[in-house]
Amino acid sequence: MDIDIQERLTAFAMLGAGWVMWLLVALSIVTVAIAIERAYVFFARRDDSRTLREDLQRLLGKGDVAGAQARISQSKSFEAEVVGAALSIADQGAHAVEQRLEGEKVLARASMERNLAFLGTVGNNAPFVGLLGTVIGIIRAFAALDQNDLDATGAVMAEVGEALVATAIGLLVALPAVVFYNYYQRVIRGRLVWADAMGRDVVGFVGADKVSDGKEKG
Repeated sequence: MDIDIQERLTAFAMLGAGWVMWLLVALSIVTVAIAIERAYVFFARRDDSRTLREDLQRLLGKGDVAGAQARISQSKSFEAEVVGAALSIADQGAHAVEQRLEGEKVLARASMERNLAFLGTVGNNAPFVGLLGTVIGIIRAFAALDQNDLDATGAVMAEVGEALVATAIGLLVALPAVVFYNYYQRVIRGRLVWADAMGRDVVGFVGADKVSDGKEKG
């Protein structure tokens, strides 16, 4: 049984590592496509978060909820989407606003992280795919040695060279994927920080407004 499995694995290895190369090329193409698509999304939905928050604080300071909603609606950013959802239920109290904020932040994160799991997976596993190509190349090199051919040296060198190329391609595919993944995760964290900060401003305004109403009634 063990011999049969070994023979099957050897036969599989003798097919060559060409398919590994093509797999890595396909992964690199998909990686670049996702990176470009995410870059477009983040660029299209960018805004000056600092200015947006300052405007929000100024309008809420005046008690102008309608004006704050109008200002937020002018922004296409994920931060504005989160805060706008909270402002839409400002009359329901601070607790309701907090719950809406948490829900909207989860949705915003999911939207921003779309397809990023693929980048993380490629970054973590592409070197191992390249290593598989290396192992296949080494097996084929040993098989060439067993042939006792006069030209065995050239065949061995060719197989070893292919094995090293597979390792290099695996690393070249993994590195950009890791870079893009880490960069976009940093962008997402930054945007969620601003969304959380503006959301707290809304919660503070709603809470203070309710307290003020309570005092007036008292």
